[in-house]
Amino acid sequence: MRMIKIPGLIDPHVHLREPGATYKEDWESGTTAGLAGGFTMLLAMPNTEPPILNENSYELSDEAARNKACLDYGIFIGAGKENITHAVNLAPRAAGLKMYLDQTYGPLQLKDMSLWQQYFKVWPGNFPIAVHAERRSLAAILLMSVLYDQPVHICHVARKEEIQVIRAAKEKGVKVTCEVAPHHMFMTEDDIPQDEPGKGDVRPRLARSEDLESLWENLAVIDCFASDHAPHTLTEKTSSNPPPGFPGLETSLFLYLNAVADKRLSIDDLVLRMETNPRKIFKLPPQADTWIEIDPESTWEIKAANEFTRCGWTPFEGWKVKGQLKRVILRGKTVFDGGKVIAKPGSGRNIRLTSSED
Repeated sequence: MRMIKIPGLIDPHVHLREPGATYKEDWESGTTAGLAGGFTMLLAMPNTEPPILNENSYELSDEAARNKACLDYGIFIGAGKENITHAVNLAPRAAGLKMYLDQTYGPLQLKDMSLWQQYFKVWPGNFPIAVHAERRSLAAILLMSVLYDQPVHICHVARKEEIQVIRAAKEKGVKVTCEVAPHHMFMTEDDIPQDEPGKGDVRPRLARSEDLESLWENLAVIDCFASDHAPHTLTEKTSSNPPPGFPGLETSLFLYLNAVADKRLSIDDLVLRMETNPRKIFKLPPQADTWIEIDPESTWEIKAANEFTRCGWTPFEGWKVKGQLKRVILRGKTVFDGGKVIAKPGSGRNIRLTSSED
């Protein structure tokens, strides 16, 4: 059996529901799902309950992670209406600053452009600003980047017009990087279930086939593949008011391995966007003696019943994928083997609070 050995993967965009909604995910279930998806490091978003806006809420999340995380992690600080000083003080301990400029799940949307300016003026330039910005908000935030000479990272780009604007900005030397989510690379609005439309609700929304194709045509512009893992329960997703978001930690790698099998990607393309670039953009420490092993020929079917995530469903139910994860080694220790997570809860490390030699 031919095996592929590549570095442990990094997911720079993950929603773990602790604190506040552990019935659909917590640090243990989310990080075991990460290991099952080939990830050895993830960056957690701040739209928890309470949102991560200050020292107290950061400590609440980090304490849970210290006790439960099975892989290495960082925690974003959120940009709120009245927490600029708190955010700047927490910058050395944060994965980065997250700004929500468009409709999202949670209370962190910033509509006042003058608040954007305040953050861009004072945020330390050696730590990234990650932004949920669609369409006109994207154009506006690129202008902010130019005006204040601040690097920005655009999250989950979904549309043709957006990737084309980012391409043009990069060509002009704007300090911008971007990521895409697998559901925007492999699904369109035509994949929304007609009988259960809530299961297709996500932000940004699933787009048209021409948007999907434009993302693939502009692969050179895309810096990272991020799952945007956003777990909600099946009961919530099939309710009359479904929250937006898809689980993705356990399916992302294998969808991209399908693309490798179809010659749309190479393994080097995958590693660049799922390890090398996330590490570079977010200034993450190296993980010594860390890798994953994949059987590239094994074919299997995605089933939520076999997943570790607590939410209990996947938008990719029944999809056939090629490539199976066999082992995950983190810092010289086997943490996943033969479909089983071996890592102990609390063995993960906060990458901003520990050195690479620890």
